[in-house]
Amino acid sequence: MKNIRITVMKQTIYNDLISKYENPIEHACTLKIGDTFISYNGKKPENLCDSAWESMEKFVKELANGGGNFFDGWMKNKYSAMISCNDGFRPVTFYLETIE
Repeated sequence: MKNIRITVMKQTIYNDLISKYENPIEHACTLKIGDTFISYNGKKPENLCDSAWESMEKFVKELANGGGNFFDGWMKNKYSAMISCNDGFRPVTFYLETIE
């Protein structure tokens, strides 16, 4: 199995939607651009939030098993993917890439 590096590339915060629809929460996303995680054997890295993992898990597992080329050539590097978490208030974009 291959290891997968997961890098935080971007985070968008929709304050207008947060103020209108979200109940106040103490522990909103704490990820920062440049944060990296390593998935070993297709497993969820420690300290990566569950919501983000749910959004990327199938891509990480496919890459870890030597797969890639998602959606017939979507990515320039066929052993990578760009995935966003499913938080509608503060989505985070992650770059997944196979590493040796």
